[in-house]
Amino acid sequence: MKLAIKRHAGDFAAILVLLVLSIVVAGYILHNERLRFPFIQSAPFTLNAEFSTAQAVTPGQGQSVRVSGVQIGEIGGVTLKNGMAIVQMDIDQKFKHLVHQNATALLRPKTGLKDMFIELNPGNGYAPIAKPGYTIPLSNTLPDVNVDEILASLDGDTRQYLDLLVNGAGQGLNGRGDQLAQVLERFEPTHRDLARVNRAVAVRGADLRQLINSLQRLNTALAVKQAQIVQLVDASSVVFRAFASQDQSISRAIADLPGTLQQTTTTLGQVQAFASQLGPAAQNLLPAANALPAANAALTALSRPSAPIVQNQIRPFVIAARPVVRNLRPASINLAAATPNLSNVFAVLNHFVNMLGYNPGNTEHGYLWWLAWLNHNARTLFSIQDANGDFRPLFLQASCASLAQIASNVPNAETIFNLTPILTTAGLCPAQAAADVADYKRYQQQQQSGALNGHAAPSRPGTATTPGSGSAGSGATSTTPGSSGTSTTGFYPQLPTG
Repeated sequence: MKLAIKRHAGDFAAILVLLVLSIVVAGYILHNERLRFPFIQSAPFTLNAEFSTAQAVTPGQGQSVRVSGVQIGEIGGVTLKNGMAIVQMDIDQKFKHLVHQNATALLRPKTGLKDMFIELNPGNGYAPIAKPGYTIPLSNTLPDVNVDEILASLDGDTRQYLDLLVNGAGQGLNGRGDQLAQVLERFEPTHRDLARVNRAVAVRGADLRQLINSLQRLNTALAVKQAQIVQLVDASSVVFRAFASQDQSISRAIADLPGTLQQTTTTLGQVQAFASQLGPAAQNLLPAANALPAANAALTALSRPSAPIVQNQIRPFVIAARPVVRNLRPASINLAAATPNLSNVFAVLNHFVNMLGYNPGNTEHGYLWWLAWLNHNARTLFSIQDANGDFRPLFLQASCASLAQIASNVPNAETIFNLTPILTTAGLCPAQAAADVADYKRYQQQQQSGALNGHAAPSRPGTATTPGSGSAGSGATSTTPGSSGTSTTGFYPQLPTG
């Protein structure tokens, strides 16, 4: 064999050259036919997309996948699953971190011959990166729409009107292309403004996503701080009970508030003249304020040599003047006695300010905090036109003693407020309920002793009622027919009001 190769060396070399050329040409052709060579080229990054229709999609014909006009892969295959077309996209490995799970895909033709390609919007960084084999859902895809499909969705009359419209537009624009171009050119500022509006809307969308993310973090933090929230609710309950015990004082303060606000308004109106003078005066003081640094520097230079004078001369003088100052004490006492009202006013004002500014600590809040809360509740109290209607919401609260006084002193109070079930319930008003039971027992004894003696028992004016259903503290005189106008008195409890 070696001898034969030596004899035909030229022919053997020619065969080798032809073999190498054929391999190179075959590789070039296969490469242009988009064949991936194993061990030379890396495997593609595979993604899928659901389409309602994959018409004119032909894998292996070089149909591409593009992002902003740049090819990032090719269409690798089409399958049918649950009545949906699943289009396989072979993405180059260098673009595998580009596509997110909120990506969108549009199936579009490059030419009128339906040479299709996929226009891919890779999404944004708010969504995670798509993993290999991820399928873009049908809601994020849109296939190519044919003109005949648009016309088929119209009825016969609409198609005729559309035909007339297109023909009329063609006749109207015949020979007027330049004018149409000028009209479209005038729309350029409008399109530019619309682009700005769209960019602003996109920014608002990003802000909305950030807001939802922040709300999720807030809810998570509230769930973690559940014990602190329960403690806050318990502390609020204690504070509201304290407010309830001071309802009369708060009511008096609220009643005095309109007059105080009116006086404050009058005072501020009078201060307006002072404010008008204060503005120019403050403006004129600006040069003096600007000169203060230099004056401070000069004062520092003056105080250094003056320090020995203060220490060696003024201080001994002050020590020697102390007896004289002590003799001024009786005069100061007389002066203080001459102004007791002013001292009391400032003392009460100081106590009031201390009470408002006092902060017990983390477990409780001061009055300034509750004053803001009272302002919130007052706005809620005096608001109208809410979900319950256009009536003003009102919450009444009173002690059992106050209700007993209202029932005793206000005519028709029982008819309006129906106070007896409240005052005769031991769980709500134990003192008034006990007094009602005791008075009813005395009433029964008086009625029995009066019946045995043959005349009406001594009583006071009242209403003949049954126990637990009569008006507390109210009554009327009733007569029995045939008793010659003799007054008989019903059960009339005397409830404690203190």
